[in-house]
Amino acid sequence: MITPEPQGSLEFHQTLLLVLDLCGTFAFAVSGATAGVRQRLDLFGVLVLSFAASTFGGISRDVLIGATPPAAFEDWRYLAVAMAAGVLAFYWSPLIERLRNPVRMLDAIGLAFFAVAGTQKALEFGLGPVMAALMGMLTGIGGGIARDILLAQVPVVLRADLYAVAALAGAAIVVAGHLLGLPVLLGAVVGGLACFGLRMAALRWGWQLPIPRAPQPPDGGKR
Repeated sequence: MITPEPQGSLEFHQTLLLVLDLCGTFAFAVSGATAGVRQRLDLFGVLVLSFAASTFGGISRDVLIGATPPAAFEDWRYLAVAMAAGVLAFYWSPLIERLRNPVRMLDAIGLAFFAVAGTQKALEFGLGPVMAALMGMLTGIGGGIARDILLAQVPVVLRADLYAVAALAGAAIVVAGHLLGLPVLLGAVVGGLACFGLRMAALRWGWQLPIPRAPQPPDGGKR
């Protein structure tokens, strides 16, 4: 017989999940809004991009695991955080641009938060270890995909240095911590740091998965 979790532990898990989700929402919202500002979108366009980038991954996760309606639609705080981040990026973009490549850095932060939160929520809904890790990865990469598609760009997950792999690594650590019975907070912190560190290291040193070689002309380029 499965022993139900103590009420205090359950409330802690729910609070931790909400905090991780909102932190990821803010980071991806600023990332999406900053990308919109760079493309010279108006305020409405920036806010649409901010909301899409910050909630698409979580919405996809919630629909797939049956947590409906999705938290982004049910809890007003997700919309409030996304809109606040969008306005912040729209009016204070010069300050944000002082960071070194702010879109990529904020994207890495959001990736880490969402990969951890997505995995944890999938585990709480009874998914197995492998599917929970994949769900965490999907939560992490979904926002970046939505942002890039709305900007008519090839999604960064298809062309960037260790993007989805970093999310999957962080998610796998959360799953491992769950299987070993480690504290949830410890698994979340280690998994998030691993995801963020791997993504930033890939950006710094150009780590990437193999890519196909450019095809050579039949005559070897000679005429």
